[in-house]
Amino acid sequence: MESEQRRPEPRRVRLSHQQVRVLAHPLRMRLVGALRVNGPATATRLAELLGTNSGATSYHLRQLAEVGMVVEEPDLAAGRQRFWRAAHDVTQWESSDYDDDPDARAAIEWIEADYLRFFGHHAERWAARRHEWSPAWRDAFGMGDFFLRIPAARLDAIKQEVFAVFERHRDEVDPDDPDAELVQLYLAAFPLSPVLPTTGEKP
Repeated sequence: MESEQRRPEPRRVRLSHQQVRVLAHPLRMRLVGALRVNGPATATRLAELLGTNSGATSYHLRQLAEVGMVVEEPDLAAGRQRFWRAAHDVTQWESSDYDDDPDARAAIEWIEADYLRFFGHHAERWAARRHEWSPAWRDAFGMGDFFLRIPAARLDAIKQEVFAVFERHRDEVDPDDPDAELVQLYLAAFPLSPVLPTTGEKP
């Protein structure tokens, strides 16, 4: 019974060189993200969500569709309204995948930098509105860091284990639980600066 109630395995994509070059655009990144979080939508609805115009969203959706990042949902079409959905639930890549292609390498570096910018903006918005959340949620949210001296292979193993934990909890939690909220979990690992930071680990 438990196995029958498990959610379907997430649809994954390992970004090709062509896909990464097309995806390296601020609006295209947001379009894919909005479709993954909110489900199928029209270009008009996406424009409202992202604060742009439907002409721009339509154009960039077509560009994403050409490389298989989004697809149409014909069953939801109403009149001339076209619905789009994200073709995948999870995007995967390694930076070294593009070492042999300067354009793709520049694109993935832009994507990774944009991801960091988005994380900073997201964290600032949370900090500005944390008082609106209950004590339990304020304690559950947040971040911490941990210092290790390890080889690259061990660091990669840790990343895989942590993502497996994320996925296990995603599969086990009832999405209709009235106490549940949509949250975004980040995993980051960077070389330690020669100047030690003042933060430490959070339990």
